[in-house]
Amino acid sequence: MKVLCILYDDPKGGMPKSYPLSDLPKLEKYPDGMTLPSPKGRDFTPGQLLGCVSGELGLRKFLESNGHELVVTNSKDGDGCEADKHIVDADIVISQPFFPYYLTKERIAKAKNLKMAITAGIGSDHVDLQAAMDNKIDVVEVTFCNSRSVAEHIVMMIVSMVRDYHNQHRIVNEGGWNIADAVQRSYDVEGMHIGTVAAGRIGLDALRKMKPFDVHLHYFDRHKLPDSVEKELNLTFHESVESMVKVCDVVTINCPLHPETENLFDDEMISKMKKGAYIVNTARGKICNRDAIAKALKSGQLSGYAGDVWFPQPAPNDHVWRTMPNHGMTPHTSGTSLSAQARYADGVREILECFFEGKEIRNQYLIVKDGQLAGMGAHSYSKGSATSGSEEAAKYQKK
Repeated sequence: MKVLCILYDDPKGGMPKSYPLSDLPKLEKYPDGMTLPSPKGRDFTPGQLLGCVSGELGLRKFLESNGHELVVTNSKDGDGCEADKHIVDADIVISQPFFPYYLTKERIAKAKNLKMAITAGIGSDHVDLQAAMDNKIDVVEVTFCNSRSVAEHIVMMIVSMVRDYHNQHRIVNEGGWNIADAVQRSYDVEGMHIGTVAAGRIGLDALRKMKPFDVHLHYFDRHKLPDSVEKELNLTFHESVESMVKVCDVVTINCPLHPETENLFDDEMISKMKKGAYIVNTARGKICNRDAIAKALKSGQLSGYAGDVWFPQPAPNDHVWRTMPNHGMTPHTSGTSLSAQARYADGVREILECFFEGKEIRNQYLIVKDGQLAGMGAHSYSKGSATSGSEEAAKYQKK
């Protein structure tokens, strides 16, 4: 079979010859008891760069020794890109949330042999799920592989944004020492009201990690958490996003992108937030309206926006979120730490092993199966597509 794998660019200076840590902590299972990915084999050392082109997710030896073809590319956008050339006869396509190959309805129509789309990570909104269902293409992802990595990133963003770390770091880099300039936007997190839109694996873990800061915790979710969890964390449940954002100083967005959540945070929603509130978005860029966020930062309705996600990805060089005031943007790195890469590479191999051997893929990994939403897909997604507009990614120019 032909496996097409789209991965992000190698480091500008080439692949590292060594890494800061000699080994990684060994985890046995996830907090809910689910076991970590467990492939039969592994052809890499955990802690290495695996998510870039030369890393190949550690798959080449495994695939080629079993008679399969592996094509790895970072050329994914614009007319004539390498991925489009190979999708026409690929049996399996592997992409990443961090560097997504937007598997639109049009691309799926050309992929006559395509049987499965694998997300090396969490979040399969870059696939037109409706088109995948219509064409009986299974969609799977490595559920939970980087959830805790993202939750750590959320905590980092909340604290650094509220304390205005970025501005203080800039002052030092520029040779300055004006303390008044450094602290005029700096506050304590303690005592603030912090809420999550969605309290799944990432959202709930972020709340747990924030509890020691002595904050008030809120959540909105389609599925109410057990009373025991609400009591443990002293959570306040809200039946609507609007209800929650009215009382929160910090809102962290942790829901999947689908037609019901696209543009959820628009001018109207932001106007209902506390003046001077902060937003942290590690979910998907399209959940927040691009211009509404920039306008709210400029007016002061928002004090800060820390986002790890953009639309499209890579973001065009002139994307307004690159230059808007008081932002703490990162280039979708929250879920691709070296620790997380080892887990999602293992997960992709586990999925491939099951597929080639005709065995059932874990239910937790399923998004679309046999033409229907399944597994985590049935729990978290709605029918339809959120891939429209992805052509803009071709505008990005490497620097």
